Amino acid sequence: MRIDKELLKGSTVILILTMLDRRPMYGYEMLSEIEQASEGVFQFKEGTLYPILHALEANGYVESYWERTETARQRKYYRITDNGRRQLAAKRTEWVTFRSAVDQVIGEGGVS
Repeated sequence: MRIDKELLKGSTVILILTMLDRRPMYGYEMLSEIEQASEGVFQFKEGTLYPILHALEANGYVESYWERTETARQRKYYRITDNGRRQLAAKRTEWVTFRSAVDQVIGEGGVS
């Protein structure tokens, strides 16, 4: 099922920070992990991911570093910072509130 880009736009930061809270990752790895974890529902393009990562880095929520792979190629990895973990906690609280309110309005929250 395709998800409207406007719905997805509000969820990208929490998805990326959650992935990086699990472990440091490089860009393509993040894209693959998000797609796999969502069973294909979330499919980002690199052109969507990197501007978000750069903004998160500018805000101090993630930091990047270069690491050499086994094939001697360098990859840029991203990891969450302590400030990013605080932001993720706030985003999770915000998400639960938002999801609960939407469920109440559309009837999934037990209210009829």
